[in-house]
Amino acid sequence: MTIADWLMITAVFLGPIVAVRVTRYLDDQKEVRARKLDIFKTLMATRAYNVSWTHVEALNRIDLEFDKKHKKEKEVIEAWKEYLDLLGNLNIPPDQWSVRRVDLLVELLHKMARVLDYDFDKTHIKNSSYSPRAHGKTEEQQNTLRAGLIEVLEGKRPIPMIVTNWPQNE
Repeated sequence: MTIADWLMITAVFLGPIVAVRVTRYLDDQKEVRARKLDIFKTLMATRAYNVSWTHVEALNRIDLEFDKKHKKEKEVIEAWKEYLDLLGNLNIPPDQWSVRRVDLLVELLHKMARVLDYDFDKTHIKNSSYSPRAHGKTEEQQNTLRAGLIEVLEGKRPIPMIVTNWPQNE
């Protein structure tokens, strides 16, 4: 047998194994990107609703899906840490805190966009979300109702009762 025969036999046996490994590797890379993309899309879709459950869940998945070993992804994790640090900081006046929160979220989303090859600038990320006033009003009303109900249940607020039709004895 010649060297060419041995190479042919080796290729016949190793070819399918290599093909499966390469396919598996490419599928894994595609899945990793899909998970990062899901986080990014969720955060972009909910950036005007920063207290929504899906927004918070997506933020908490950043550490799981982005890799510190890659330079751009490390920047995402660092931006997330800075944003998280602000979210837990109650020592800043509310108006300054709100402005800073938006700026840090925009910075985080911008870095994620760069990792995922989206061409969004910070102005676009900051100003291109839609949030109807009705949503804000509904949320405000729900918060008012919850607070009032809690006060009633805790005995801090009475329920006003007026009898308008007293039954008469016959």
